[in-house]
Amino acid sequence: MKTAFRERDLWMARFGRLRLAGLLLWVAGGLVGSNGAATDAGEAFPLSIQINSNQTATLSWAASQTGRVHLVQFRDSLSGTQWFACPSIYQWPVAATNWTVTNLAAAPSRFYRVVASAPAERGKLLSSTLVRSMSQFEIALTFSLAGIGITPQSGVRIYKLVYETVDPYGMPTRASGALVLPESPTGALPLVSYQHGTLLEKSSAPSAQGQEVYVAVAFASTGYAAVAPDYLGLGDSPGLHPYHHARSEATAVIDLLRVARRFCASNNLALNQQLFLCGYSQGGHATMAAVRELEAHHATEFVLTASAPMAGAYDLSGVMADDFLSGRTMPNPYYFAYLLAAYQGIYHLSDALADLLDSPYGKTIPPLLDGQHGGGDINQAMPADAIVILKPEELLAFRNEPEHPLRVALRDNDLYQWTPQAPMRLYHCRGDRDVLIANSEVAYQSFLSRGAKDVALVDPLPTADHGGGFYPCLLHAKIWFDGMKQ
Repeated sequence: MKTAFRERDLWMARFGRLRLAGLLLWVAGGLVGSNGAATDAGEAFPLSIQINSNQTATLSWAASQTGRVHLVQFRDSLSGTQWFACPSIYQWPVAATNWTVTNLAAAPSRFYRVVASAPAERGKLLSSTLVRSMSQFEIALTFSLAGIGITPQSGVRIYKLVYETVDPYGMPTRASGALVLPESPTGALPLVSYQHGTLLEKSSAPSAQGQEVYVAVAFASTGYAAVAPDYLGLGDSPGLHPYHHARSEATAVIDLLRVARRFCASNNLALNQQLFLCGYSQGGHATMAAVRELEAHHATEFVLTASAPMAGAYDLSGVMADDFLSGRTMPNPYYFAYLLAAYQGIYHLSDALADLLDSPYGKTIPPLLDGQHGGGDINQAMPADAIVILKPEELLAFRNEPEHPLRVALRDNDLYQWTPQAPMRLYHCRGDRDVLIANSEVAYQSFLSRGAKDVALVDPLPTADHGGGFYPCLLHAKIWFDGMKQ
C-alpha cells in the first residue's frame, strides 16, 4: 500500500507520538486482506486527530470511494511490518468516518491508520452440497450403539454450506458449516445452532462429517433445522483457526444462521420464529459470544428463544489465566499452545510464535499447528505444566504485568461483562478439570449482578470430568429446548 505524507504531518507524527498517542498521516484507501494488510493502492485520504478533555481522542478522516467501509488499525512502532485491528468490542469495519480512542494513557506511543475495503456480503451462500442422507433406522442404530438416549422421529439430510463472512479484522473471508434437515417435515421448524468443542484438524469439522455433526443430527431428527458452524480456519475456511476469539466465533455463527434461513426459504422449507443456541467447551465460549453479538447488534434480525452455553471458558483473563499459572498438571496442555498461537496471529504478541517459546518448544510446537495434527499429537510434545513452554522472561512478565499483551488478549475475549436478555442456562459439571466450573460461576454471578432476569447455572452430573460432562449437559439442554419448541 502506498502511503503519502506531508512534511507538516511528519512533524505532527513525531510530536504526536509524545503527546497525542497517535499518528497524523495520509493513508491510501484500498482492499484489506485476511491478515489486515492493505492489498492494493487507492486514493489517499487524510487522517486527523483531536485530543479531548476526558483522556480520549477522536480520529477523523475523509470518506474514501463510495460504497467502501473503513477499518482502524494500529501498531506500537513504526518499525513494524504488520498493523492490527482495534479491539473486537467495536463493530469493524464501519461506514463512519470517525472513531474514538477511549484511553490514551493505556497506549502512549500507539500509531493509527485507516484503510478502506469493499464490504463483505455476510451470509452470502457460496456453495451447497448434499453430503449424506441418514434414515431414521440408521440414526436410531447409531444412537443406540453410542448409548445416546434420543429417539429419532425421522431421517435427515446433511448439507455442507460454504458462505461469505468476515475474518477477525472484519474483512471478507469464507467459512463452512453443516446444515442438517429432517426428511419431509410436516410444519415450520425451529432453528438451532450447535457450536462444537476444540478441534485442530480441518477435516474433523462438522461439515466434513466430524463426530459433533451428530449433535445436529440429533436435533434435526427430532424436529429442528440444525446448523453446526465449522468456525474460521476449519473445514473449508483458510488459515489458522482463531481459537477462542470471541468476535470471529460470533460472526461465523451468525452468518451461518443467515445462510441457513435463506437456504431453507429457497428450498420451500418453512422455519418458525424460534432460535436456539447451544455449544460445549469451546462451543460454550462460541455460544456465549454469539448470544452477546446477536442481542447487542442483531436484535431486530434474530429473536433468540433461549441459549445453553456449556462448559465454556468465559473468564479467560481471570479463572483460565490463574489456572494456567497454577502449576497443576493439565489433562490437555495443548489448549494453551493453541490459544497462544491463535492470539499471536490476531494480536501480534511477538514477531513470531517461536519467539515466545522456550527451547525446544519454539521448534517442536509451531509445525504441529498446521490443521493436520490433533490434540493428542500436540499433547505428546507438551510438558504437563503447559505454561512452561513460554520463555522464562516471557512467563515472568505474563505472571506479573497486568498489561502484558497476552493478558490484554485474554481480557478482550472474556464473555461475562454483559447482560443476557433471552433465557439462558449455563451447564457445567463440577468435576471438569479442563475448563473449571469457576468460569460458569463467574459468568452466572456477573449476569445476576447486572440484572439478568432468566439465567440459571445447572450442574447435571457433579462427578463428571470435561469429556464425561458432554452428554449429560447436552441432553439436559435439549430437554429444556424441547419443552419450549413449537
